[in-house]
Amino acid sequence: MADSNLSDLSIDFAVKVLKLCEQIKGHYSLVNQLERSATSIGANIREANYAHSRADFIAKLQIALKECYETEYWLELLQKAELVSSDTVFPIIHICGSLRRMLVSSVNTAKKDQSAD
Repeated sequence: MADSNLSDLSIDFAVKVLKLCEQIKGHYSLVNQLERSATSIGANIREANYAHSRADFIAKLQIALKECYETEYWLELLQKAELVSSDTVFPIIHICGSLRRMLVSSVNTAKKDQSAD
């Protein structure tokens, strides 16, 4: 199952992203995409906890991982376009990277366990 640390971190991350988005004026479509991908990470982790099978569990975590990669893209774009300061967005990008690494590890472990069954 997805570790509660992963679930807790994903919700804390989503809150930080939502607060960041409140500071960005204009660029509504970009902010919308960032909010959607960032909040989807935790939603899919939660769904994985109630998966119907190991394959469903893995699929949900893989979706969360894809959303994590997408979120990193939007955060980097905001930074490079100078819509937010590097000092503001860097800690959030760092947390996103931590989530990504945890998700990769969880997916790999679940796949290994699945092949051992």
